[in-house]
Amino acid sequence: MARPRELRFNAFNMAAPSHNWAGLWSHPRDASIRYNTLDYWVGYATTAERGLLDGIFLADVFGVYDVYGANPDTAIANAVQLPNAEPTLLVSAMALVTENLGFGITSNLTFEHPYQFARRFSTLDHLTKGRIGWNIVTGYLDSGARGMGHAGGRAHDDRYDAAEDFLTAAYKLWEGSWEHDAVRRDRNTRIFTDPAKIHPVRHEGAYYRVDGVHLAEPSPQRTPLLYQAGTSRRGRAFAARHAEAVFLNGQTRPILARAARDIRNAAREFGRDPYDIRLFAGATVIVAPTRAEANDILEDYARHVDVGGQLALLSGWTGIDFSTYRPDQPIEYVESNAIQSMVENFTLRSDRPVKIGDLASLSRAGARSPFVVGSPQDVADELIAWADETDVDGFNLFRLVVPESLDAFVDLVVPELQSRGVYKTAYGDGTLREKLFPGRGPLLHATHPGAQFRRRHSLAPSASRTDAADGGLAGLF
Repeated sequence: MARPRELRFNAFNMAAPSHNWAGLWSHPRDASIRYNTLDYWVGYATTAERGLLDGIFLADVFGVYDVYGANPDTAIANAVQLPNAEPTLLVSAMALVTENLGFGITSNLTFEHPYQFARRFSTLDHLTKGRIGWNIVTGYLDSGARGMGHAGGRAHDDRYDAAEDFLTAAYKLWEGSWEHDAVRRDRNTRIFTDPAKIHPVRHEGAYYRVDGVHLAEPSPQRTPLLYQAGTSRRGRAFAARHAEAVFLNGQTRPILARAARDIRNAAREFGRDPYDIRLFAGATVIVAPTRAEANDILEDYARHVDVGGQLALLSGWTGIDFSTYRPDQPIEYVESNAIQSMVENFTLRSDRPVKIGDLASLSRAGARSPFVVGSPQDVADELIAWADETDVDGFNLFRLVVPESLDAFVDLVVPELQSRGVYKTAYGDGTLREKLFPGRGPLLHATHPGAQFRRRHSLAPSASRTDAADGGLAGLF
């Protein structure tokens, strides 16, 4: 299958001192200890837009990593995604200093309610002029569930049942409650909104109930661009039905290619075009003017990765207590309530078994996705090859040492990709959805399940005639 000509990139970060590689906050040139300041995020966003990146993809986790050693001490001591800040609150400041950069925000629906959540994301879509995406997650840490007063988290597949219910309610609010011309702002008649064009949503689901009018007027995209990162069997089906962009991982090209193929095939089964979904693979990239310099940087960074912290992070992700394993012990598949696809990927490798000690190293063996080190030419060669062989559309660039790792990518790799004609030289027009899917308009595509809740008269005049052929009022009453 031919991939789109243009490679796409998101800067992948988290509002915490440590993200995917535990311990790098301790590097003397790393600024991540200032994760809770606006200056940190404004500078990061400015760099990302200078590099014409599609967006900043903000990870989040709700809870504490306490699987490793059956307690949170290692995670707490090593700042393993803790402390962390609420990611939605960062976006307004970053949006103010940028014009085109998108923002994909991870937000856990398990402890939200669709009524309040829909208003929050509509507000962000307004404030950013349509540059908001939602990375749909259902949560996997029992510690977060206990913090919210529950005995534990929902079972893996039950989380997706609840997500289906949540999204149905949210679609009704975003797409069907307000007609596009309901807001008049007419000073002469002193009518701000036409009551006849506002419709209450009544949703009676197994997990969520809604009875009320959406509290926000229609935003540029109505429904935010929908990201999803679940690649377990149930997660792939959910992503193929709902996602417009999917975050994938895979330690080898065959593993990643299979994951991409599964998502696209499942999308076709749901009546969607397989290429209505943009696929982003995670990628760790270390680049310098020469290969030798890049390898020196790798050695420098690797000295700051904390072994215990990295294993605590992976224990939380997989639900497996790696403190009970020997460093030379291979990973074996264990069914859990956590991120099942990660364990599957580690155990699928055919080139060599992944051992516990590998997981704690900043290396290709320890990475769960493409790990690229070299000159700008080396990095461009690798990224293009991964995209060609796996059918992904682009990459989420894992945070390493901030700001220098992102600066290096922008200054060295972006010009190299541009010179090869595989990277944009200017942003396209419109919302985040329009930038990722040019010519489609700002709203959900007609084949997306959320479009069935759209009223015919809620379609904005600038939207395509194709989008008007939807399912009308299905499920609103």
